[in-house]
Amino acid sequence: MGDNQHVREMVTRAVQQALEAESHRTVPARDEAASQLVAHPPLWPLVSQAALVRTDEEVASLWARNWRPADAVRAVRRAWQATETAMAVDLIAAEARRYPAAAFDRRWHEQLRELDASVWWGRDRDYLAAFAQRHRLDRFATASKLIAVLQLWRWLPRLGPVGPLPGQEQAVDLSAPLPGEPKMLGRIRALLAKAESTDFPEEAEALSAKAQELMARHSIDAALLSARSGRAETPAAIRIGIDNPYEQPKALLLDAVATANRCRAVWDKHNGHCTVVGFDPDLDAVELLYTSLLVQATTAMNHAPVQHRSRTRAFRKSFLIAYAERIRHRLTAAARSVVAAEPADLLPVLASRDAAVADETRKLFPRTRTGRALRADDPLGWAHGLAAADAANLGTSRQLRHP
Repeated sequence: MGDNQHVREMVTRAVQQALEAESHRTVPARDEAASQLVAHPPLWPLVSQAALVRTDEEVASLWARNWRPADAVRAVRRAWQATETAMAVDLIAAEARRYPAAAFDRRWHEQLRELDASVWWGRDRDYLAAFAQRHRLDRFATASKLIAVLQLWRWLPRLGPVGPLPGQEQAVDLSAPLPGEPKMLGRIRALLAKAESTDFPEEAEALSAKAQELMARHSIDAALLSARSGRAETPAAIRIGIDNPYEQPKALLLDAVATANRCRAVWDKHNGHCTVVGFDPDLDAVELLYTSLLVQATTAMNHAPVQHRSRTRAFRKSFLIAYAERIRHRLTAAARSVVAAEPADLLPVLASRDAAVADETRKLFPRTRTGRALRADDPLGWAHGLAAADAANLGTSRQLRHP
């Protein structure tokens, strides 16, 4: 009992000193904390156990500042290397054990699953040793990476809310999916994955068209159900990562997809993500479609004819800008044609939902500003980007449908 108490106090003191450093990259503070953690090798299992207890507090603090699992891991990946990123996922998995499964909303569960955030190490006493063995690290390097992750997380700013916190009580979960939605989303993901991987354009076209039809039907049904039932549905928000390189053209593509799906996108360059505001079915459509189009764009760009300029940064940037602009035009035209074909009683519903999304965006981001237009400097890249966008699979028979 004496050793346990001593180790807990030592870990708490060492971590706190490191977290009070003037920057998340303050090396002396990190090295000093790591040295304290590894000073007594026989106590290493107790250090591991105490460290996970202490890191739970830092992870919970992130959630209180409106970060979500994917955001927290993305921040580590942008600042550090793969090993620190793996540790960040482990620390999130360890903290998630504090809650029952019902404490998380649907998107929180999805992020944990996509991160593969699971407790793989058995006893907490064995975690640091198991991590060191898995990543071929010594004890000091392992402790140093632990402190580096915690230092970074401590310095992250407060973000706007994009959903309930773990375990947060809600009288009514307005962002809850309709019955059967998770199964349908899984089907849509599978269809888009096949569309991205197939070598046969006709097959990709059919798969993408079916995926778009499912998204559109769900979106229309949700809008009409809300209007006819009188249910007080409100917009929600999600964050989508925008990673380097070429983050500006990628943000431009996401804005094009969001706008076409009656959502608003706000880019946070410093933290590497866009917040997309809209109604829940439309947010699902934006996330899935943006991911698929980005994969298609990257594939097309990498398969452009091998020429001297096709390998330059200017070519790739111009390619993606042109791709985003052409996709915007295609989606906007498709949306207008679909709305024109819908019953007249849908138009007031659309106007009401558009106004609600605009109001929610202003509430979350009262001080946004419009970015400058991006400049494409490579004509060859621009031409190839337009061609790739024209060939992108959006579905031809019915195109995108919107509520």
